[in-house]
Amino acid sequence: MVDDETTRWFAGVDWGSERHHACLLDAAGKVVGERAYAHGGAGLAALCDWLASVAGDPGAVAVAIEVPHGPVVDALLDRGFAVYAINPKQLERLRDRFSVAGAKDDRRDARVAASGVRTDPQLFRPVRAGDPAIVELREWSRLAEELQGERVRLANRVRQQLWRYYPQLLELADDVAAEWVLALWEMAPTPAEATRLGEANVAELLRRHRVRRLDAEAALGVLRQPAIKVAAGVAGAAVLHLRSLVARLRLANEEFRRAERTLERLCAALTESASAAEGGNPGDAAILSSLPGVGTVTLAALLTEAAGPIARRDHAALRTLSGVAPVTKRSGKTCVVTMRYAAQDRLRQAVFHWARVAVQHDPKSRGRYEALRARGHSYGRALRGVADRLLGVACAMLRRRVLFDPDHGAAKAV
Repeated sequence: MVDDETTRWFAGVDWGSERHHACLLDAAGKVVGERAYAHGGAGLAALCDWLASVAGDPGAVAVAIEVPHGPVVDALLDRGFAVYAINPKQLERLRDRFSVAGAKDDRRDARVAASGVRTDPQLFRPVRAGDPAIVELREWSRLAEELQGERVRLANRVRQQLWRYYPQLLELADDVAAEWVLALWEMAPTPAEATRLGEANVAELLRRHRVRRLDAEAALGVLRQPAIKVAAGVAGAAVLHLRSLVARLRLANEEFRRAERTLERLCAALTESASAAEGGNPGDAAILSSLPGVGTVTLAALLTEAAGPIARRDHAALRTLSGVAPVTKRSGKTCVVTMRYAAQDRLRQAVFHWARVAVQHDPKSRGRYEALRARGHSYGRALRGVADRLLGVACAMLRRRVLFDPDHGAAKAV
């Protein structure tokens, strides 16, 4: 919320890839000035200098912007300005107060943002400078997700090439991105070479990669099945393509493993440092990780994508941001409740996965899930109900600074 006692100036910034438009209003809503600055170190410094020269004290300026992150936000926070973010859809609704015809330009958007933060401060969220540890964790968390997507894309392309001439190899494993599958393909890239492959070599490969569900004899039996008859040159072309794909897939595997190790290290460091800072009491990371179903990936997503609501212990904001809270449309005698689609995608996926795992390991979550299913709710709706309960439990634990107790609320034995 904007501090009415200290804020005397209201600015709006419409950011762009090349130029940023700014508009400054006084307390009465009068336009003091409108400027445009090129994106870059000099341009952002000039923007901050102009606002500070007019207002005098950067802390007396409330700056409204659509996105809560990025170089513009970082530059403003570094200079001491109070920055507030707003959802782009809300800003679009505010634009109708200036032009019902739907007119839009960057200069007008900057003025709409400045006017909005002056008249409707409750719509804006304060932006705080991020903790460097959380910033690093967020980058590694997003990088791990990006690398996982890259692995899936490359694995699908590998599977398509093997389907052309070597489907036997696909029968050995569902995950063709596994290192042992790639190594086995390099040992025998064609069905013809599989017939000459030694059993001892395959056994050593399986032992080295700790593959126990399959032995060398069974693997060779699959690889030596009758091959597909293909036109001349097809197998050679597929092998040529696969060599490039395998090289890229191995690099993605290596980078993904590195990202996983780094995420584990950063989460552990956050848990220890937060606990030390709280005088021995568990920190946010330790409390969240104690909940059933919360692993490293989910913990990283919660700490980074929902840092603000978690710091405020804001259950309502967490429900909305993760897509757990439904959308109710009521008019007259009509009432429709639908799933919320306007949510943070990474947080939505993390909370959904959290609920899915909690149902498997936590009896109370399992009971909640089964009750919702018995009432006729779908699989997804039931998991969102479980996630809603878990978010409420998490906020209660964070307020009380306690770890999860699976026996909480159970009758004490006399």
